[in-house]
Amino acid sequence: MSYNVAFISLGCAKNQVNCEQMMATCQKAGYTIQAAPEGADVVVVNTCGFLSSACEEAIDNILEMAELKKAGQVKKILVTGCMAQRYKEDVLSELPEVDGVLGTGSYGDIADAVAEVMDQGLRPCHLGNIHTADQSGERILSTPPWYAYLRIAEGCDNHCAYCVIPSLRGKYRSRPMEELLEEAAELASAGVKELLVIAQDITRYGTDLNGEHQLAKLLTELCKLDFHWIRLHYLYPDEITDELIDTIAREPKIVKYLDIPIQHCNDAILKAMNRRDTKAELLELFAKLRARIPGLVLRTSLITGLPGEGEAELEELCDFLRQTRIERAGVFPFSPEEGTRAAQMEHVDTEEARRRAELVVDVQSDIIDDYNDAVLGTEREVLCEGFDGQAQMYFGRSYAESPDIDGRIYFSADQEVEPGTFVNVRLTGTMDGELTGEQV
Repeated sequence: MSYNVAFISLGCAKNQVNCEQMMATCQKAGYTIQAAPEGADVVVVNTCGFLSSACEEAIDNILEMAELKKAGQVKKILVTGCMAQRYKEDVLSELPEVDGVLGTGSYGDIADAVAEVMDQGLRPCHLGNIHTADQSGERILSTPPWYAYLRIAEGCDNHCAYCVIPSLRGKYRSRPMEELLEEAAELASAGVKELLVIAQDITRYGTDLNGEHQLAKLLTELCKLDFHWIRLHYLYPDEITDELIDTIAREPKIVKYLDIPIQHCNDAILKAMNRRDTKAELLELFAKLRARIPGLVLRTSLITGLPGEGEAELEELCDFLRQTRIERAGVFPFSPEEGTRAAQMEHVDTEEARRRAELVVDVQSDIIDDYNDAVLGTEREVLCEGFDGQAQMYFGRSYAESPDIDGRIYFSADQEVEPGTFVNVRLTGTMDGELTGEQV
């Protein structure tokens, strides 16, 4: 039987890749993939389960689909991904509207699960081994045609005290380089201009295969393909080798934008959270990166209210930001996640953690404003992504902005600019904290 299947993907880019693979699997099985859930035989909600707030978002989406099901616009609901893995029993017992569950080790079973709910009237629960699940497979891209993600590894071995990812995604597993280069070549020939290299930790790539860091080697090979930009997401500070720094500095296709999550800078907090850096090492690393990679833009993730953080440690974090001038930062209040060691440690309440996050965001806003002021008058290569009717301007991103997490650059142009094309823009001003300019 042929069925119409719709997908909703929540959470990170790695989850999105899993969703793209599930869509391809379903299409191969003869099912039709449709964009909107209305009128679908099966809606697949691919969930994030990293934080309790992400689980709440997932439940809201499931309940929304349940309303459509009640109205007869959707026949069956399957729940996949991290929340399904983390709370499988709860999803099946607390959400009777859900017709089946697939954990993170069972994405490949999606076509079978559709058949089970539609043909056999079953309520499947597929929970395959999260440490050995296949990572390869065809994809139907869900990003705009000019950029795509390349997931080079699955799982994580870092075991930070606040994080549930290793229990949801399994141990760290690098994908074979030949397989990655083949997939990347297909993306390049499909017209992808910006390749985003992703994993929980890309810096560790290859170490589980032969004990050697192989990211630099992989990047060198990727740069031989027909991409305009190659962007790197999630480099762990203690795994950044000199060879990698040299490769990033040498290869013009690798954008000089590095996403290095540090979470905090206080030594005692870092140690308690099972992070492997000290403040001195972080300062040294950032200074070295700035010295060897001209024009570098840094992004990081920070958590306020972690166990061990008082006012002095918070001020230390703010001073660290003022000193390092990290251009982009995602700031999150500590969320004590069930099953993590950090949740058992003494910490401030959520309200206080939020208040502290706002203080750090204020510091960060000043840094971004200073950065924006400093680049006014310069020219940037911008990847056009569309036209904003309200602002009556085109918008896009330069090397300094990653899709979906950083701001945009708005610009005027004398003639029409097609989305997916690169243009040179002179930066002339700011608008609500985002840069504006005009096509040169």
